[in-house]
Amino acid sequence: MEVEQLTLLEPVDEKLVRQTVIKELKNYRALKVQLANKKEREEVGVDNLFPFLRKEDNLAELKVKQIERALEFSLDEIEREIIQVKYLGSKQTKDINIYLDLGIKKEKYYEKKGAAILNIATSLGII
Repeated sequence: MEVEQLTLLEPVDEKLVRQTVIKELKNYRALKVQLANKKEREEVGVDNLFPFLRKEDNLAELKVKQIERALEFSLDEIEREIIQVKYLGSKQTKDINIYLDLGIKKEKYYEKKGAAILNIATSLGII
């Protein structure tokens, strides 16, 4: 007897979701620096220290806040550490080094990494 599983959620292209979340996480680092630089310029009363080629994006602060909220509240401790080291650090780290440093098995690492990316995507409304 064949059983058909019912789901309330539409299927998503997990590869596209992963690519989108990773792109946003990497952009998040630059947005944080942009906001810190903007605050510093405001404190010293300088408006145009560098030429800008696009209109100032007022969404940067909102994006940073929402990504920080997603990282803080939608991930468990291990998931957060994986995302922090893999995507938010300044140096590239191989997956094997991360799961060895965390002391978890390879399968558990990839399970946690995948869950973290899906949780972030859900939290941000990407999926």
